[in-house]
Amino acid sequence: MYLISACLIGENVKYDGGNNLHSLARSLYESGQAIPVCPEVLGGLSIPRVPSEMVGSRVIAADGTDVTAQFHRGAEQTLALAKKHHIKTAILQARSPSCGSQTVYDGSFTGRLIPGQGITTRLLEAHGIEVITIDEFARRQSEK
Repeated sequence: MYLISACLIGENVKYDGGNNLHSLARSLYESGQAIPVCPEVLGGLSIPRVPSEMVGSRVIAADGTDVTAQFHRGAEQTLALAKKHHIKTAILQARSPSCGSQTVYDGSFTGRLIPGQGITTRLLEAHGIEVITIDEFARRQSEK
């Protein structure tokens, strides 16, 4: 069983009200192998919402609002769900200030990426839960 970003299975939970539908992610969900989660929504943020990016250890919305507390709340809720279902691996959306596992946007809102992890990813990994992207998952499946 996997935890998976809800946007990857086609749920309209992105900041702009859209999704990042990926057919492999959707298949995992439809076959009962994945539990969808959106840490930002769990943390109390609305859909749609002002886009946010990492600025150091904080998460700042494009309008200057500090939304770090909501991101931490969502990360804690996500961790609780992962523990409840004995999740070992989470497949989360790349580059997100919640879910990014290798790079995140740099806080300039210009599309520039920097090495780093989102708040949820850091918390999950601190508790021994592996976080990968859907592309990484697809690569692993093709190697089997």
